[in-house]
Amino acid sequence: MCTSLTICEWKKVFYEKMEVAKPADSWELIIDPNLKPSELAPGWKQYLEQHASGRFHCSWCWHTWQSANIVILFHMHLDRTQRMGSVRMRIFKQLCFECGTARLDESSMLEENIEGLVDNLITSLREQCYEEDGGQYRIHVASRPDSGPHRSEFCEACQEGIMHWKPSEKLLEEEATDAFSDTSKPRAQAGFGYNFFSLRWCLLWGSLCLLIVYLQVSFRSPAFF
Repeated sequence: MCTSLTICEWKKVFYEKMEVAKPADSWELIIDPNLKPSELAPGWKQYLEQHASGRFHCSWCWHTWQSANIVILFHMHLDRTQRMGSVRMRIFKQLCFECGTARLDESSMLEENIEGLVDNLITSLREQCYEEDGGQYRIHVASRPDSGPHRSEFCEACQEGIMHWKPSEKLLEEEATDAFSDTSKPRAQAGFGYNFFSLRWCLLWGSLCLLIVYLQVSFRSPAFF
């Protein structure tokens, strides 16, 4: 029985994708709010999603806020003899900073966000449980702008000592690195070191064009004595 629409969507997407990824095995997805990071039973593996995005709704004052710092913890186990696997999942909650209530609220996520997160889960599952090359992980960036800096005092994951990693900052670092590598390349092929599309050159060419037009009009106009 699903406790929310988000949980129902998680299970629906997970079962559909696992049916394609590993049709010979039977997998189940269990929601476990008591799951602890790095506290694993023998034979279990862990995957920690640190950059999920979603929207929170305060059940007390009805305040809503967007967050790109939602942490999701997964514990995974595969019984190869029975060809059965189990995934336990915990989505960490956040406190409402508007009303100050001590009630932790759950997040809701768009379907496309859940699909990307399930893809990452299956990638880790294939690597750790099946010892396969799972492929690349998808960096999920929030579809809406973040509501502001992350406030760790209102985050359940932060209170349990889980360090966050923001994809926006990571992407900015990668873009800065790419930009630096581009500027460090030689410019010998770019017009012998001159940029003919700069403002100075555009003004010069524009002035020359106006002068040519003026001279043509002057020579073609009839002379009056």
